[in-house]
Amino acid sequence: MRSLLAASTFLRSGASPLLRPLSRPLPSRLNLSRFGPVRPVSAAAAAAADKSRGGGGSAMEAQPSYPGEIHVIVGPMFAGKTTALLRRVQVEAGTGRNVALIKSDKDNRYGLDSVVTHDGTKMPCWALPELSSFQDKLGTEAYDKVDVIGIDEAQFFDDLHEFCCKAADRDGKIVVVAGLDGDYKRNKFGSVLDIIPLADSVTKLTARCELCGRRAFFTLRKTRETKTELIGGADVYMPVCRQHYLDGQIVIEATRIVLDLEKSKVIHAFK
Repeated sequence: MRSLLAASTFLRSGASPLLRPLSRPLPSRLNLSRFGPVRPVSAAAAAAADKSRGGGGSAMEAQPSYPGEIHVIVGPMFAGKTTALLRRVQVEAGTGRNVALIKSDKDNRYGLDSVVTHDGTKMPCWALPELSSFQDKLGTEAYDKVDVIGIDEAQFFDDLHEFCCKAADRDGKIVVVAGLDGDYKRNKFGSVLDIIPLADSVTKLTARCELCGRRAFFTLRKTRETKTELIGGADVYMPVCRQHYLDGQIVIEATRIVLDLEKSKVIHAFK
């Protein structure tokens, strides 16, 4: 609680989300050890302490006491990626660090002021069109005080790779990224896979197949829409195992052919 209150000192403007305790407790079964150990002292805290002792030089000379970290959480929809992200951020805040959450402003399913899990757990966030605007939105002084940056729905940020490099390597931040590794066609989605070579840890979560209950690694789209970016929940997508993904693609393609034939017949009937 101390760190969450401290974080509000630099996130207290009208447009800025105040980090506060979660609206409901997160599941305790998540194994956070796979995200790597929690650091005992943050780079920002060390830099602030050094400055208070009269140390340090110019802004150009200042360097974090050690590099940051990047932790990546991927998986299909409904796998608990956002829950794992919020859990990690909560743990980091509990150690006294200042944390900030970011999500894409494209995802407005539950509003733009919070990162929200499918079961309703939420935490305030910054909704941004691109990650590069975060420091400007927050302000340089406030940004320097942030120790941990959580990024949800990371597949929507084209500048993800550049931002993570800068935040971890240059600024000494702990960056926790959650997003889809593949789209509904099982192709690469956004830049999430591009940051895996940068990561300290990578966690692949699974959901439960909606059709048979087995482990689900893939996301099946229920609609005929073909564009890659289609925001939606259980009304549009469902997690499936490999077998039901393949079966689902056959059903979807067969349905598309039948509908196209019926549409063609209607058109010809009016000619």
